[in-house]
Amino acid sequence: MPFLTHGSYRIRYELDGPADAPAYVLVNGLTQYAELWTAYRDALVARRFRVATFDLLGQGASDKPTLFIDQDDQVEALRLLIDELGDGPVFLSGISFGGLIALRYAIAHGTRLAGLVPMSCFAELPPQLFLLGNALRNALVLGGTSYLQDLLLPMNVSDQWLGPVLDKLDQVKRQGWLVNDVYALQNLMESFLDFQPLTPQLSSITTPTMILNGEFDFLTPRALHETLRVQIPDSSLVIIPRAYHAFTLEKPALTADLLARFAEDVMAGRWQGNKAVWIAPDDAGGALIPFPSGFDHLRAIPVQGATP
Repeated sequence: MPFLTHGSYRIRYELDGPADAPAYVLVNGLTQYAELWTAYRDALVARRFRVATFDLLGQGASDKPTLFIDQDDQVEALRLLIDELGDGPVFLSGISFGGLIALRYAIAHGTRLAGLVPMSCFAELPPQLFLLGNALRNALVLGGTSYLQDLLLPMNVSDQWLGPVLDKLDQVKRQGWLVNDVYALQNLMESFLDFQPLTPQLSSITTPTMILNGEFDFLTPRALHETLRVQIPDSSLVIIPRAYHAFTLEKPALTADLLARFAEDVMAGRWQGNKAVWIAPDDAGGALIPFPSGFDHLRAIPVQGATP
């Protein structure tokens, strides 16, 4: 299990796939850990990518500072990992908190990237997200990791995903208890206490950017992704149908396929962001569909009503 060193901290990481292949770096959400990307690693390595995953400071097998964890330290850990990859093309993607760290890396070191994929992401904390974050932090402090999971699961995934695992939910949650230290999670959440919006800096990201947002994501709703689409010059927004905040867990085959196709398009010179809005297919390999003209893309995907 290799580690990177940042100051007195150690950051656990994994590299898989051919050393001379273009690389995909995947950044965890707040309560996640590197093993949750296993399906992505396998799918992307099969498509001839090198895949880098790691545990952010405060997560998994990386060090868990007992005091404040600065987001700048997370960006620096990401920089160290990307420096390990050599000079080839690097594509960077992150989910939720990890998407924020990816955005911050792209602002600071964007010339190193061939492509960027922020997922379920945000560049600022509007009142609704700010209050939700405070409520989740209070849940962690007052009720511990288990209570936080009880709140996050129905916020993040659909009934279709929860239904089959409902009778074994304690097993699903147990791994989260094992890898997520309650104080480290609190420190990660408190890294937002002095958070400043990234929106004024988004226009400096000139990297090709594909923004992914679940259709029914109410933790980071469409308006937050619209900010990214409008401000990042070479971007497009892809809406994942019938998906929630953690669509990376619910739809790994589809999402991994979208990541691979994006990178392949960029490297082949086919990518044209044009700030377009697309609807993803239901299954991997399907065609993206332009969002229908005349409809508001900040709302749900329009569909024809069922006939009586």
